[in-house]
Amino acid sequence: MAIVAIFFASCSSQRGSLAYMEDLKLAADGKIVNAENYQVKIMPDDELLITVTSLVPSAAADYNLPLVNPAVRGEDIVLSQQPSQQTYIVNSEGNISMPILGQVHVAGLTTQQLTQQLEKRISQDVEEPIVRVQLLSFRINVLGEVKTPGAQKVDRERYTLLDALAAAGDLTEYGERENVLLIREENGKMEYHHFNLNSSKTLESPYFYLRQNDVIYVEPNKIRSDNSKYNQYNAYKISITSTIVSACSVIASLVIALTVK
Repeated sequence: MAIVAIFFASCSSQRGSLAYMEDLKLAADGKIVNAENYQVKIMPDDELLITVTSLVPSAAADYNLPLVNPAVRGEDIVLSQQPSQQTYIVNSEGNISMPILGQVHVAGLTTQQLTQQLEKRISQDVEEPIVRVQLLSFRINVLGEVKTPGAQKVDRERYTLLDALAAAGDLTEYGERENVLLIREENGKMEYHHFNLNSSKTLESPYFYLRQNDVIYVEPNKIRSDNSKYNQYNAYKISITSTIVSACSVIASLVIALTVK
């Protein structure tokens, strides 16, 4: 009984706490300073939806891409749904090509900054233009010890680490909460950052708000690693045992065959 008690106690200590932000459990109400003004910046390969309108719609029409009908393969000239507006793909140099305006450099700008820039340029020909810029291709990947790992398509620009983990179904009980890894490409180089979900300092991190193509990896804790090694060892023993049994069976068959003769 003592050995069993020690075993379960060791398992509990290895498992660790499953709670987030443990340091806030007994703390008084307060505020956490984080990147409140953080905004995603446009990058090459991003997909943008840009619409231009004005008090006189016909005056702004030439600044919009034409509508297209996404017909379904196999259907003969049958409209599958209402026509939709085409989108812009930011090229490797950070530019898009807009009607009337031509090449526009957008990389490094936020959607709000690009909106203001386009409104200023279009207002030279159109009275009080209204420009709307929407980032469509915001994707991240969540891997490791979460319930539903995989790629996530984000429908808003302000997306946090906790949003991503929630969309992935949260960590499993085997996820290491003190060491969640973020991998990000910055200026052509890969950089990484570690989060400790047991600490509220995570909320203050400049990496707390995610960017396009970020990768989040939740590594397995010691219990999962030990179980994996144990299962591999058992599989190895079963394989060896099976081989020995098969060999003995073949030898026994040969002996019986020779004895009969």
